[in-house]
Amino acid sequence: MSFSGKRVVVTGAGRGMGRSHAEAFAARGATVGVVDIDSALVDEAVGFIGQTGGAAHGVACDVADAAAITETIAGLEASMGGIDILVNNAGIDEMRTIEEVDEASFDRMFGVHVKGTFFATRAAVPGMKARGSGKIVVTASTAGMTGIAGDSHYSGAKAALLGLTKAWAKEFAPFGIHVNAVAPGATMTEMVMTKLPTREQSMARVQERLDAGAVPLGRYAEPSEITAVVLFLASEEASFITGQVISPNGGEMIVGI
Repeated sequence: MSFSGKRVVVTGAGRGMGRSHAEAFAARGATVGVVDIDSALVDEAVGFIGQTGGAAHGVACDVADAAAITETIAGLEASMGGIDILVNNAGIDEMRTIEEVDEASFDRMFGVHVKGTFFATRAAVPGMKARGSGKIVVTASTAGMTGIAGDSHYSGAKAALLGLTKAWAKEFAPFGIHVNAVAPGATMTEMVMTKLPTREQSMARVQERLDAGAVPLGRYAEPSEITAVVLFLASEEASFITGQVISPNGGEMIVGI
């Protein structure tokens, strides 16, 4: 798929799936806006894309800050000449039982996932409406579809994103804007490796799940495998798809419709 001439913004693009998405879009001809809370990771991603022949603009931003993400999206729209594709990917996770989730943790979880996605989209949509086209991809999770014990604040935040996706698909369709969600299953990212207090505990949990047959394909996904779905949803090939949730999960969750 070619994205030549397209202007793409990816939040949480400093590492993991977001970094994979940003690099893939750039490799296919897009100009990419790299947004991440970590300025060093932003610089690293922008530098790599530039060294490999791509074009990127980088902005360090906390997506949970509505004013900051609104300003960031406006700035990227101005510097890139518009935004054709928005990938709301920024996310965090920390496994905690309900007793361990205090108000600050709850607010941060919903702030990054729900508030960040909402206000990034709110800032990008006017330009898409004016042009009569746009693609928005929201990063949900299988956690938002089935729930995870001991991770209810994360599951709840991801479930909220599914509601936003479906509502926006209906609201924006008259303006030629497509909105879809990708709901990854188990994927080998830095976030997964730091989900529990230590990396060793996180890796042990991964192995336990695999040993128990939680993923029928017998492994976690690579970020590039999630990127492939994001690219499709953002492409012209997905011209009649909106309001859908695509879940690359290795068979971890197989349900009827």
